Amino acid sequence: MAVQKLEISPVGRVEGDLDVRVDIEDGQVVNAWTKAELFRGFEVILKGKDPQAGLIVTPRICGICGASHLTCASWALDTAWGTEVPRNAILARNLGQLVETIQSHPRHFYALYAIDLTNKKYKNSPFYEEACKRFSAFTGTSYELAITTSAKPVELYALFGGQWPHSSYMVPGGVMCAPTLTDITRGWGIMEYFRTNWLEPVWLGCSLERYEEIQTYEDFLEWLDESPNHANSDLGFYWRMGLDIGLDKYGGGPGRYLTWGYLPHEDKYQRPTVEGRNAAVIMKGGVYDSFTDMHHMVDHTFARENTSHAWYEEGTADVHPFDRTTQPKHLNTNDYDGKYSWSTAVSHKDLGRMEVGSLARQLVAGGKHGESWQHYDGLILDMFKKMGGASIHLREFARMHESVKLYREVERCLREFKLNDPWYIKPTEKDGRGWGGTEASRGALCHWVEVEKGKIKNYQVIAPTTWNVGPRDGNHTRGPIEEALVGIPIEDSTNPVEVGHVARSFDSCLVCTVHAHDAKTGKELARFRTN
Repeated sequence: MAVQKLEISPVGRVEGDLDVRVDIEDGQVVNAWTKAELFRGFEVILKGKDPQAGLIVTPRICGICGASHLTCASWALDTAWGTEVPRNAILARNLGQLVETIQSHPRHFYALYAIDLTNKKYKNSPFYEEACKRFSAFTGTSYELAITTSAKPVELYALFGGQWPHSSYMVPGGVMCAPTLTDITRGWGIMEYFRTNWLEPVWLGCSLERYEEIQTYEDFLEWLDESPNHANSDLGFYWRMGLDIGLDKYGGGPGRYLTWGYLPHEDKYQRPTVEGRNAAVIMKGGVYDSFTDMHHMVDHTFARENTSHAWYEEGTADVHPFDRTTQPKHLNTNDYDGKYSWSTAVSHKDLGRMEVGSLARQLVAGGKHGESWQHYDGLILDMFKKMGGASIHLREFARMHESVKLYREVERCLREFKLNDPWYIKPTEKDGRGWGGTEASRGALCHWVEVEKGKIKNYQVIAPTTWNVGPRDGNHTRGPIEEALVGIPIEDSTNPVEVGHVARSFDSCLVCTVHAHDAKTGKELARFRTN
């Protein structure tokens, strides 16, 4: 049978901007390419600007995870300037990032991912009718409740940051806020509303305490059978339907997983350095290599970018971001054997291409590496091993599993504030290099900044999407989503819902495409995309 080439442009409901081309043979994808057609350019914009321009500019990179970019930008300057950050400020930064992610997870599941369960391709599933009732866009009973309730956590963000999105309350040396006891009390009320109106009754069908007792895959299956409330919760229903329609059978990816770690501890990172960060974050960083079943420590020096198949004029060598110059190629064309994307190919210098995101975070959380006090959770790693590795089903479960532990960390932050203590210590600006890393809802995010003569000499950002949707590298190795697409079944190329499943299991932002045409000839003049 001849190879059928299928191009999907754009793949809707994924991060920012994504086109996909797949080759299909005998009803299965045999090759794949992911293409980002939007040139971001923030690294070029920031060159020569005031060092603190990154605090304003980089949160606009993404409309979903601005707090994560602001966190990175702040810590990058903190490490470059050698600042002191008071414990209240660390807690306030963490809190902003936590509530933004807690908002993002249910919105990703219901608005971007679960609505595909209502696709007509699944009409023969015994779960289909109920899926349409719950998950149909805008009208689904669970859809409507989850989307409206998920707006609550960022109300707490606004108490600290003044607004969401695009607040700039995090700055080198601390935060520009001083919450009152009334603000903290309101914050507790906001999170209690989220828990009692959606997280427990709708998503889990049980208390947080009962869910937290689940430690292994067998524990989860016992929980599922323990009560109709569990089995018929949105989590229980999704799990059962996913197995029925085969979501656990495809979308594996590269088999290696990375997280920078996140949430610096308020008592262990008050004088931040790049070298001291790994041992001072609550959610530990690292790499999980499923081929050797080993966990490895990781730091920013392992990061490499390659532009062999990206529209840049920077050669073909693997370079560390501090050594990148960001030279976009003009008049680019699509060449799947050559350059075909604005995204770069990011890798670990020793271990190669990596998947990032919630699944990666949870697989690393199951490792025994790191500090004894750092967060440990072995559930997803146990499921990964017993279910035969990664799949879109487990990847989505890992994302939502995270919501409970992040909720608990919000509670801890609210308890730990000492309202009469400092929130900001003015730093001394100086030249130097800095790095700020964290985890956005979609995965590993980091900023590198070099300040010279009081201006930004170089600013580089590697976003989660860059890791996941990057093109082939200098060795022609496929990127994570490209790899995850290979092998998926597509029985009907006119309705390739499986391609969307794979892409959306990695990423979580919306895409909007605007086409500009000549009014007389109808010829397309330009295409603009944003998230």
